[in-house]
Order: sequence, then C-alpha cells, then structure tokens
Amino acid sequence: MTNSQIIDLIKKEVVPAVGCTEPVAVALCTSYATEALGVRPEKINVKLSANMLKNAMGVGIPGTGMSGLPIAVALGALIGKSSYKLEVLKDCTPEAVQEGKRFIAEGRIKIDLAPDNGELLYIDVECSSQEAKSRAVIAREHTGLVFLDGPAAPHKTDLLSTIGAGAPHKEAQEELSLKRVFEFATTAPLQDLEFINEARRLNEAAAEKALEGNYGHELGKTLARPMGKGIFGDTIFSHILCATSNACDARMAGAMIPVMSNSGSGNQGIAATLPVVVFARENHNTEEELTRALVLSHLTAIYIKQSLGRLSALCGCVVASTGSSCGLTYLMGGGYEQVAASVKNMIANLAGMVCDGAKPSCALKVSSGVSTAVLSAMLAIQNHTVGSTEGLIEEDVDRTIHNMTRLGSVGMKETDKMVLDIMTHKAEV
Repeated sequence: MTNSQIIDLIKKEVVPAVGCTEPVAVALCTSYATEALGVRPEKINVKLSANMLKNAMGVGIPGTGMSGLPIAVALGALIGKSSYKLEVLKDCTPEAVQEGKRFIAEGRIKIDLAPDNGELLYIDVECSSQEAKSRAVIAREHTGLVFLDGPAAPHKTDLLSTIGAGAPHKEAQEELSLKRVFEFATTAPLQDLEFINEARRLNEAAAEKALEGNYGHELGKTLARPMGKGIFGDTIFSHILCATSNACDARMAGAMIPVMSNSGSGNQGIAATLPVVVFARENHNTEEELTRALVLSHLTAIYIKQSLGRLSALCGCVVASTGSSCGLTYLMGGGYEQVAASVKNMIANLAGMVCDGAKPSCALKVSSGVSTAVLSAMLAIQNHTVGSTEGLIEEDVDRTIHNMTRLGSVGMKETDKMVLDIMTHKAEV
C-alpha cells in the first residue's frame, strides 16, 4: 500500500460518532428510508442481523435517557439526517424524545431478526405511509448503504446482489502488515499525519465531559475518587484507566458527546486514543511522538479488524487495546521488534474475550484491555515476549494476529449464537 492509500484508509475508518455505532447505524438506515419515503412514516419495519441486535439491545441512546432500539428508530425517522452519518442523532431535543416515545407507544415500530444471509452487519428498514413505501439497507459497514428505494429517493441504489453468503466479501487493502503499519506511522511526513490529532481532541473532551455527570457504572469516577486513588495510586497507569473508562461510561450511557471511532466502533476509538494521549502527556513525549503513536495505534487496530470483520464474538476492546499497546511501546522508546512483542503479549492474554453486546459495562472490558496494553508494553520494552510454543502465538506476528482473528470470526461463531440466545431469553426479573 502506498502512503496515500493508507491515509485514505485511516480517514475512512477513523470518523466522529455520537452514541453507540450499532443503534446509531440503525437510526441512520431509518433516516435514509424516511427521506426516501418523503413524508413521516406511519409504520417502520426493521430487520437486523443477530450481531446488530446483540450490540444494540442494552446501550444508551444519546440525548434520550433511554436504552435500546425503539427510540433510536423513532428518532432516526423523526429528526435524523442521513447526511450526518454516524452523528445522525446530534439534533436530538427533549421535544423530539417525547415525540419519539409517543411514536413507540402507538405501536408504529416493529423490530425482528433478519434471515441469516451470511452478513454479520445487516440493517433492513422499510417505511410506509398510506400507499407509499420505501426501503433502505445498510450492510458490512455502519454507513454502507447498499439499497435505497422510495418515491422521494434522491437516487436509487441496489447492491444487494453483492452481499450474503453466496458472495463473500473480501476486505480491501490486504497488503497491510504490522511491519508496514509501523513503517508508515514512524516515517511518513508529519504534516500528512496531523489529522489524527482530531481523535485526541474529541476523545479527551469526551473523557472530561464525562466527569460532569454520573454515567453508566461510573468506573472512571470510581477510579478518580479517594478510594480509587488509594488502591491504584495517583499514577500514569491510574490516569490512563480513568480517562478511558470515563469516556466509555458516558458514551455507553447515551451522553450526547461525540467521540472519534475506529472501524465503526466508538469504544475502539476511545481505547486506541486515550491511553496513548495520557501516557505521552505524562511521559513528556514530543508532539511528533504523540502524533506518530496515535497513527500507529489506530492503524494497527484497523489492520486487525480487516481480517476479524466489523462485528464478531470477539470483544473489540482486544483489537483497540492491542493498537494502544503498540503506541505505548513506541512512546516508551521501542522499535518494531518491541512493538511486535507487545502485540504477541496482548494476544496471549486477551484472545477469546467475548462480546456480549454494547452496554454500560463495556467500560469494564475496555479498562481490562487498556490495563493489559500497559503491561504488554512494559514487558515488550524489556524484550520479554510470549514465545511461539505458547497457545496462539507464532514467531511471525502477522500469523499470530490472524490466529486471533480466525478464532474470533470463525471459531467463536457458536459462542456468538449462544450469547444472543442467552441475551434474548433472560428470565423476567
């Protein structure tokens, strides 16, 4: 891959998002279908892949004080603007929320599991009003519109034949390797990389904003309080955990706070950004070192996600925290061999962490991933690495990465089904 191709890839995958990207993507698809209908819909039928349903069931929706899909669908129809992409709900107001609640109470929304077509990320929305109907389909990527039709559609799109089990999707840009990722991050002209600092600005602001409210399980606040400092100390390590958890707490609870996402996930963007930013600031690294470390972190996460896929049974914090461990290792003075060692250390520890949907307790998983990122970097900088005789680890770091992604995308398929079955058949409390 050329430098310009890599820059385009990062800019495509590292984008702002308001709220958890799964329900937000459903809201986005609903806004497309509503705009194609041309009038306010009377009925909305939504069909989702199992992974989308799993990741959207229990997470807070920005600006609503509510969780789950119905309010996301309602607001996507009532105030959503498709041009905002993953910030589709940023115009939400208290009045719109009340209107959305009425829309739900009137029984206008139906949400079902879509037939299995081989796509893990699949959203199919049909809107109707009197005799008029419209339909929008998003697949593979959170903003990947593959079908649009309706009386007011500005254009018609039909790429449905390209998706599904009969037409396996092959990720573009397969030429990446960890070596190329490191080479690009550490040698590309600095002025070409400055754009990544927007991730720093957005995600730091999210962590700070989170302290103004009581969000989720308040993990970040707990770490910042006297009890947390008494246990973890007032250290770089505790500051990394606190900042990362704060941003995740707020985002998962539905705070109207934009974050910079990575590969379709805001939590991945947070985990790939904040550990690197906090460490660089407190370790007195230069601005150039921080910029390059952020590129290394985000691009590593993108590289891993290429073979893992957008959604899987493997928790995304494993991927993003592996990226941040690479960034931390670089900031500690490590070269490529140490960065590769940090990746192996991460995979030896966290491979197999299950994703059981997006929800407030994701802050705990992100914190676990970030903790391991720091430990893995500390070991790597001292040239300690898990060896090729141990578990999933091979001498070749890229093969090691693909061992983990194969485990997550293929080996854990039955785990994914079991998780969804448990989540959708819980006993009433």
